[in-house]
Amino acid sequence: MLKVHNLNYFNSRTLLFQRFSVIFTDVLFVYAVHECCKCIDGRKASKELTEKPKFILSVLLLWNFGLLIVDHIHFQYNGFLSGIMLLSIARLFQKRHMEGAFLFAVLLHFKHIYIYVAPAYGIYLLRSYCFTASKPDGSVRWNSFSFIRVFSLGLIVFLVSALSLGPFLALNQLPQVFSRLFPFKRGLCHAYWAPNFWALYNAVDKVLSIIGLELKLLDPNKIPKASMTSGLVQQFEHTVLPSVTPWATFICTLIAISPSVFCLWFKPQGPRGFLRCLILCALSSFMFGWHVHEKAILLAILPMSLLSVEKAGDASIFLILTTTGHYSLFPLLFTTPELPIKILLMLLFTIYSISSLMTLFRKEKPLFNWMETFYLLGLGPLEVCCEFVFPFTSWKLTYPFIPLLLTSVYCAVGVIYAWFRLYVSMLTGPPVGKTKKQ
Repeated sequence: MLKVHNLNYFNSRTLLFQRFSVIFTDVLFVYAVHECCKCIDGRKASKELTEKPKFILSVLLLWNFGLLIVDHIHFQYNGFLSGIMLLSIARLFQKRHMEGAFLFAVLLHFKHIYIYVAPAYGIYLLRSYCFTASKPDGSVRWNSFSFIRVFSLGLIVFLVSALSLGPFLALNQLPQVFSRLFPFKRGLCHAYWAPNFWALYNAVDKVLSIIGLELKLLDPNKIPKASMTSGLVQQFEHTVLPSVTPWATFICTLIAISPSVFCLWFKPQGPRGFLRCLILCALSSFMFGWHVHEKAILLAILPMSLLSVEKAGDASIFLILTTTGHYSLFPLLFTTPELPIKILLMLLFTIYSISSLMTLFRKEKPLFNWMETFYLLGLGPLEVCCEFVFPFTSWKLTYPFIPLLLTSVYCAVGVIYAWFRLYVSMLTGPPVGKTKKQ
């Protein structure tokens, strides 16, 4: 199993090891969910167990559809890693900042994709831990800066990094490590487009190229051979629109996360403000990052669950993000036996999520307006079209990429909409001091 060139290897013992190791490491995820439930505001608690926010949160996390299919069917260890992230968040809510920083440092060395949310951790720890006091208006009191606390955090990060990267440094293998951590030669998008801004960008370029060829405005011989819809992981050039470089995606991501980070510093909203910033950092990186995997949407969906049981507005954003984000994972399970499994599992989770949160916030305004309802219901016809109609059309041979393109583009609209609404809620929310006074 560990031989690098042993391709297509299969053994029943290997399968059992993989499956049971995922299940065993999920114990940490279960513990993290338990700790997160302690951080939830229980003022909306009902006498009925199934209507309590903590119970609903437990179900939303433990039975998360995306985590279930990605880990236990597609096979990865996201539950274990998400457990570390949620436990780190819980520790910051409990004002155990050193433990939270240690857990995040460990998490970052387990999987570097969590660098997406590193700005939220860095700014929050600096603002709420290294500065020990704030002015009455919420602004930072500069003379309260603690060098001891900064040194303590730096020491934690250094020790974890030394333990993780030390052996590679000793063997002069760090260049090999970083070349694999940041594979810029793999192209802007994964073989299957993640539902983000670049999916819309690619779709517009593809439509313009088809129109250009039909109208004979483009020379077929000059169209780049490396197609973004070929299903291969490689670099490609856009046909009509300007091609995107890694630096361009980095700048777009930096611009996208900047308002949330500035808001976390200048208008602190406590641990929940940090959590909102973390989700926005994850979503912004997902939207504008280089070679983003569709599974990265779970970095935003799982922590968003914590906010969904406290405010009706956050519950609405969560349901839109979760439904579209989970549906965008459907192409990962592409075999015929998996079709009824993924449809039924998603229906179960989605129906429970919507019904439980609607019950929790039944005294407030509806969670969806007519436009949002229409959009979410549109996922049904989209699934019928992609799975049951398109395979029997002549387009299957000439345009085999259409189902993936439709799925990515349709879901990208929902993800971008949820990102925008979450940003508005953070920028317009009052600082923590004003919230207590009200």
